[in-house]
Amino acid sequence: MTIHRINPGQRWSDITVFNGIAHFVEVPECAQADIDSQMAALFAQAEASLAKIGSDKTRLLSVTIYLTDFALAPAMNAAWDAWFEPGTAPSRACVKAELADPHYLLEMAFVAAAGSAFQ
Repeated sequence: MTIHRINPGQRWSDITVFNGIAHFVEVPECAQADIDSQMAALFAQAEASLAKIGSDKTRLLSVTIYLTDFALAPAMNAAWDAWFEPGTAPSRACVKAELADPHYLLEMAFVAAAGSAFQ
């Protein structure tokens, strides 16, 4: 089976798809922003990545959230809850982590069912 790598680079690919399952990571583009702005940016980026593989947020299978401070969890959860339609949230894990850029408040690793072009 083919492994699809979207925008491959030396260290990572933006999205990797194998056997119809896509993996990608998003970090907020607005690293200097507050948690609400970083969440909004990250979700917009995730929607764009999902569109590249013929998918959408209803086809997310799991998300791992790396959060720098659990005091941010209530705001993160509010944004998360607002982003999903009832009954469509994927499984998830939330881990406290130190991130590569100290301005990032979070990053997320997504796993999604890709569209038929990536089966």
